[in-house]
Amino acid sequence: MNVMAKAEKKISSAFIYFFGSFGGILFGYDIGVMTGALPFLQADWHLENAATLVGWITSAVMFGAIFGGALAGQLSDKFGRRKMILMSAIVFMVFSVLSGVSPDMGEASAYYLIIVRALLGLAVGAASALVPAYMSEMAPANARGRLSGLNQTMIVSGMLLSYIVDFLLKDLPGEWAWRLMLGLAAVPALILFLGVLRLPESPRFLINHGDEAGARQVLTYIRKDTSEIDQELKSIKETAAQESQANKKASWSTLFNGKYRYLVIAGVGVAAFQQFQGANAIFYYIPLIVEKATGQAAASNLMWPIIQGIILVAGSLVYMWIAEKFNRRTLLMLGGTVMGLSFILPAILNWIMPNMNPMTIVVFLCIYVAFYSFTWAPLTWVLVGEIFPLAIRGRASGLASSFNWIGSWLVGLVFPIMTASMSQEAVFAIFGVICILGVLFIKTRVPETRGHTLEEIEAQGTKHASK
Repeated sequence: MNVMAKAEKKISSAFIYFFGSFGGILFGYDIGVMTGALPFLQADWHLENAATLVGWITSAVMFGAIFGGALAGQLSDKFGRRKMILMSAIVFMVFSVLSGVSPDMGEASAYYLIIVRALLGLAVGAASALVPAYMSEMAPANARGRLSGLNQTMIVSGMLLSYIVDFLLKDLPGEWAWRLMLGLAAVPALILFLGVLRLPESPRFLINHGDEAGARQVLTYIRKDTSEIDQELKSIKETAAQESQANKKASWSTLFNGKYRYLVIAGVGVAAFQQFQGANAIFYYIPLIVEKATGQAAASNLMWPIIQGIILVAGSLVYMWIAEKFNRRTLLMLGGTVMGLSFILPAILNWIMPNMNPMTIVVFLCIYVAFYSFTWAPLTWVLVGEIFPLAIRGRASGLASSFNWIGSWLVGLVFPIMTASMSQEAVFAIFGVICILGVLFIKTRVPETRGHTLEEIEAQGTKHASK
């Protein structure tokens, strides 16, 4: 056994799972950090009446992530999950710093920041794709559900961390506050890089590249029962062979043939609805939402993102507790219904009572976030991971991820444009209608996956194709 192997042998499984999922912190931090930075940035660069530029600056990360996720998936199959997570951390560090040192050149500054944040988005998209893949390949089968919940908890914890950092920096001079908020994203990226340096490559990748001895070695220090390692190695090799055959036979047209169309539409539709329901409008713009509702300066409303972050973290823990106690469809329909009503009711109340307390809409937004946090936020990716048959899983999962990022980008882009031309209550009512449409989609187009084997789920697609 060489020195590297001895060093790796000492790594605890807790260390591996913690840093394996730590990429979620980066993902969450960059989703949340612009929430607090934006009011200061707007004031510093005089962008209060530049809704389109504000939308692009905010959403540029998601635009880059559309391509980062797809690119990382391809490259990680060639170079390994671990190396690509390290590369993502480096890209994240570099472009976080470049965001913080944006030159002040008038309108050209905004275009500079849009480009830099789009490149940063490559790392965000890569982390969102690589972390779940690495975790699923490292975790024992009976722990994958809980570790999926751990990844969601890491993401929302990253969001909460960014909200707290924003709050702590809010009393700095405006031109320094937003720069430090954006630049400090490099710190968790550095922590991730140093942690992942000590992590091993996943056994699945090693098997796919002919290194069975290396895969066995990794399994010896992440599995408590070493007597089952031979069986797990055999299972990994069989699955890898099946997927290799499936990938040779599958094409993009395969996704939409009669046998698979029902399941592809279901999985991609859920991923798209998760974003088009408007959650990220709250996460990106809550200080500006409160400012428009109350007239108080957005920079003085940075406690509200922290409240939203606490709700998100609490909801992710609730999900880990109830995940296997309720059907996926039941939770998604419950969550979508309450979310929709939380958006629609303020518009109705404002129409009935024009002098309604303006903070009412913020209370309803908190209710929305609470139900989103333990239903659509985690369950979308649980369902996407379960619903696609082996023969199309790679392409279908990539398509679902792309639609999710496109939805995230569009919501971030158009929300400030929409609120510049209509009332917030009307904008959220539109999102509320989309939530209700999402519930109808779940009820009519999405099969239940909890407790069903992949073969049983695939049989439902075949059944629908024959109708």
